[in-house]
Amino acid sequence: MNQKLWDKAVDFHGHVCPGLAIGFRACEIAMEKMNIGVSEDEQIVCITENDACGVDAVQALFSCTIGKGNLLHRKTGKQAYSFYNRKTGEKLRLYFKAKNISGMDREKWRKHILETPAEEVFQLSQPKYELPEEARIFKTLYCETCGEGAPDHKMRHQDGKTVCLDCFSEYNRGW
Repeated sequence: MNQKLWDKAVDFHGHVCPGLAIGFRACEIAMEKMNIGVSEDEQIVCITENDACGVDAVQALFSCTIGKGNLLHRKTGKQAYSFYNRKTGEKLRLYFKAKNISGMDREKWRKHILETPAEEVFQLSQPKYELPEEARIFKTLYCETCGEGAPDHKMRHQDGKTVCLDCFSEYNRGW
């Protein structure tokens, strides 16, 4: 384990915990398998399937952020991270196998995550979804109900007006 990188992740996250260890280890494995590091722009992309502590390791170690458009959240709730390298086309999905942890306190669990061979802690595979397109800049439209602006692809038409998602009344007949 690279102690300097671990310290960087802990400093960013604010404390030591097993959740951070999961994300850190996923990053460490991706670095090794894909020969990647800090992303200056959008060349390294991470799609995380959770919004837990481990995502902070991705931000700290790869500089993947929502603002740059290279950190995306796929809401499955799984401890899984898919990494893409736009330059080489390489991609890797790491799914954390949280089995066999009963009886471990938080410190033992954290050490287990960081010290156990990669294939025992993570299932490595190819992502089932393709690399998303690069971030785009959209025209801002203003909601005719509340007056707030949002990108045009997030606006809706309702009753002859352009409205934001907060003001839009979904039409749902139960299907």
